[in-house]
Order: sequence, then C-alpha cells, then structure tokens
Amino acid sequence: MRALLSVSDKSGIVKFAKELIDLGYEIISTGGTWRTLKDAGLEVTEISEITDFPECFEGRVKTLNPYVHGGILYRRDKIDHLQEAKRLGIEPIDIVCVNLYPFKETINKTDDFEEIIENIDIGGPTMVRSAAKNFESVIIVTDPKDYDKVVDALKNRKNSLEFRRDLMIKAFEHTAAYDSMIANYMNERFNKGFGNRQFIVGEKVFDTRYGENPHQKGALYQFEDFFSKYFKPLKGEASFNNLTDINGAAKIAAAFGKEPAVCIVKHGNPCGFAIKETLKESYTEALKCDPVSAFGGVVAINGTLDKELAEEINKIFIEVVIAARVEPDALKVFENKKRIKIFEQGTDYLTLANDKYDFKHIEGGFVYQNADKVTDEEIKNAKQVSKRAATEQEMKDLEIAYKVAALTKSNCVVYVKNSAMVAVGMGMTSRVDAAKCALKKAEEVGLDVSGSAMASEAFFPFRDSIDAAAKAGVKAVIEPGGSIRDEEVIEAADEHGIALYFTGVRHFLH
Repeated sequence: MRALLSVSDKSGIVKFAKELIDLGYEIISTGGTWRTLKDAGLEVTEISEITDFPECFEGRVKTLNPYVHGGILYRRDKIDHLQEAKRLGIEPIDIVCVNLYPFKETINKTDDFEEIIENIDIGGPTMVRSAAKNFESVIIVTDPKDYDKVVDALKNRKNSLEFRRDLMIKAFEHTAAYDSMIANYMNERFNKGFGNRQFIVGEKVFDTRYGENPHQKGALYQFEDFFSKYFKPLKGEASFNNLTDINGAAKIAAAFGKEPAVCIVKHGNPCGFAIKETLKESYTEALKCDPVSAFGGVVAINGTLDKELAEEINKIFIEVVIAARVEPDALKVFENKKRIKIFEQGTDYLTLANDKYDFKHIEGGFVYQNADKVTDEEIKNAKQVSKRAATEQEMKDLEIAYKVAALTKSNCVVYVKNSAMVAVGMGMTSRVDAAKCALKKAEEVGLDVSGSAMASEAFFPFRDSIDAAAKAGVKAVIEPGGSIRDEEVIEAADEHGIALYFTGVRHFLH
C-alpha cells in the first residue's frame, strides 16, 4: 500500500504520515513535504524515485508522470487495467493527500505577477482530480482536518464507498474553488472584475432549519472565514430570515465607527436607530421610532451588551440580538426567554466583511456589481445649495439620516432628530409617498418631527417632498441632487428656510 503526500499546508502532516506508516503504508512525497517528513525522521520515498525522472523547470514539473497518475487512476476492478499496470510497471497509489499552492496567501501579500504565477498549482489539482475520479479505489484527502477521520476509517473498517465518495466531493469542491479564485483574480487584475464568467464561491457554515418559508431548504455560506470568526451563537439558532435581518441591522449600526449606535430591524428594514451617550440610551431612543414594528425584531448593538441594557431589551419580545460583545451577566438576563436568539462577534465594535462585490439573483441568472459604499466624505463634502446652513446638530442628524437611507430599501426617506431616527418610509413606489408614510407613522406613535433633518437616497424629482417636509417642521435636508428640477427644489428649501445639501451620489437599494 502506498500513500502520496504533497501539501502546501503542512499542519498535522508528520503525525498523519506516522499513522499511515504504522498501518503499513509506504510514503511517497515531493519537495518541501518530503523534506519535512525526512527531517522528522520518517522513512519516505522521494517522487523522483517513482517517476525515474528529476523535478525540472524550477519545480514546475514533478508529478506529471504516468507512474504517478497511472498508479492513481487505473481501475482495480478491471482485469485489463490490472494487466496493463503490471506490464507497464505501474504500482498502485491508494491514498493521495494534497492541498494546493498558497495562491490566496500570495495575492494577499504581493502584487508581483511573476510570484503570483509561480503560485498557481498545476500538478496538485491534477493529482486531486485523478484521485477523486478513481474514488472507488483511492482515498483523496485535501483538508488537514480530515487526517484523523481517515486514520480512524482505516483502523476501524470504516473505509466505505460512501466515505470515499464524501472525500471525492470535497476534493472537487477544493479544486473548483481554487480555479475559481484564480479566474476571478485574473479578471480583477485585467478586466476590472467583470470577465466573461463570474464565479461565486462560498463555504457552508451551517444549515438553517429552512429557508424564507418552511417548504424551502436553506443554509449559510461564507466568503473567506468571516462568519467562522465573527459570528458566535450564544443562545438559539439563527434562521434564514434572522441572518438577512442581522445583515441589515449590523450594516447600519456599524456604519458609524466606534459610536454607540443601536439599530432595530424588522423584515430587512430599519424601524429604529439612535446614537446617544450610552448604548442603553441609544436603544431606548431607537425603540421610540416604531415600538410596534420592533416587537419580534432584530437589535444590532455597536458595542457591548451589558446587564443594564439586557434588562431594558428584555421588557419586550425581541427575537434576535447581535452585539460586538455580550457580557455573561447580560446573557443570564435572557435565561428564561426561550425564543430569543443572541449572537456576538467577539470584537469591540461591530465588524463588517466589506465585500468588494454585490450580486442579486434574477430568474435565469444574476446581476453583479461593485458593492455600494457610503463614505464619510460624501456628507463632509456635500454641497450646500440653500441659503441657510445646517447647525452642528443638524449636520450630525443629516449624516445619520443619509447613512440609514442609503442602507434602506428604495424609495426611502428618513427623518432624524437629536441623533435618533423619528420616522422612516421605505420601499414605496414614489418618494413623496415614502415621506408622507413616514410622517403618518411618526404621528401615530406620538413623535414630534419638527426640527428634524431628512435624507433621501435619491434625488427629489419635484418640490412636493420639500413642501411636505417644511409642513412637518423639517429644518435640514440631504439628498444626491441631479434632478432636472433641482432649481425648483432649492427654491422650495429657501422659501421654507430649510438647509439643503447635495451629495452627488445616489444610493438606490432595490
């Protein structure tokens, strides 16, 4: 029995090789792996002894040889394959353990194209695919986490067809993800990220109980290792819908750096937001915006959930809390609440993955784009187009309203007063309806919007929204501008004494 070991990630490889030797396997290896095993005092055969040919072209060609691939690929259940292998002097290779050149690590550390090219693995993926193709006879191992599982299977007669099949699927996933990464990198470098093919690759984190509805299947997949690092369940299990709501809430709360921001989301849209002196004050003020919608909602806390804040949240039914950190005493507050789900990131403030690209499924395919970002400079450099300038507090309110609007479904209008959202209208077919809907909701819950700042994620096409804002007592407005009727909008703002700012950047969210 022979095992071929050739790995870039050498964690656990010495122990794995020792276990295989104890089970009677001859170890064949290449380059750095051979040296690692040799230095550990193991008996190991260098690949050139098998191929009867030296590594050449600075290591570009090592394993591309019939004595390697023939030994992996020939079928043990076919008499003509067995006879041909004997005639050609090809001996079987029963285990292939390969993980690939560190392409991702290379592109993360350097822009040197020559070094990047040399870290594209050729022989490795070929061996992986060969072994995976012949999984009925060969064990293919691509993940160091599987070493113990393989040894256990060999020791305890668990080396079944189903076991090898699962490793085969994982192997093809491994090479597919690797090739996708290379193709996407090359398109990023030479085609601005938009090549003829786009590959979206994620690693499963966990299955959800179901999708958006009970008849749908669902799961969470991650890019890189974001959720493995920054999503720690403390109580309960996240559903498909929880995850989309958590995403919306966390993006808004995290948009303000280290400020004590709290965002409440229901069905993907914010129904409360505030930044006050403390997180408890922020939550209390955020809840005032729409306490009815907040019932059963998701709360994102840009900081630490302590006992005092937990007791405040526990006064109503909140389904999910996501915080940067959760103190043990805070967690105890919810011990008797069976339905609440609590997660932390293990950071000081909420962290975002900041994905470079965004995509949406449409029937028959998907649309793909650069991810939208709202920068602080958009607000700082916004152009004052009205006669009246905003006060310092109004500018802070404009910043909050603008960032929340940019992360809320269009058409959207957001009203903020004293650093707390007091009204929001979203997902409407007209912008004036969004403004009116927000004001009606504020009136229903008894919130006074007079003196507030208002933001829209796209330009106001007519002055009617400004007129409605003035009637409600709005003192400052921020919007992208760019309408053919901008002058009418500016004129309306000046008539009503409203400070008006144009950012020049639209933030549709459909």
